[in-house]
Amino acid sequence: MKYVLLYETGDLSKAPLHQAAHSAHGQEFHERGLLVAYGPFANAQEEGAMAVFTSRQAAEEFARGDPFVLNGVVQGSWQVREWLEAFLP
Repeated sequence: MKYVLLYETGDLSKAPLHQAAHSAHGQEFHERGLLVAYGPFANAQEEGAMAVFTSRQAAEEFARGDPFVLNGVVQGSWQVREWLEAFLP
């Protein structure tokens, strides 16, 4: 099982100011083996972004410390959902 973090987009004009810190935060979680993938949806302003983690705890820890969350690029609203990953050959 994996855990999907869903973000609602906030003020995207702030993103460039916090992109480097957000990327470093993501890289740290990836190097620890906790973050599988992350990124915005094609229409990020309307649809937000998502990230896939190996545990709920990792997803929540990531969101609570994410510079995008802390600085309003992402609205205060985020959620974690369990995802029953299925591999299709």
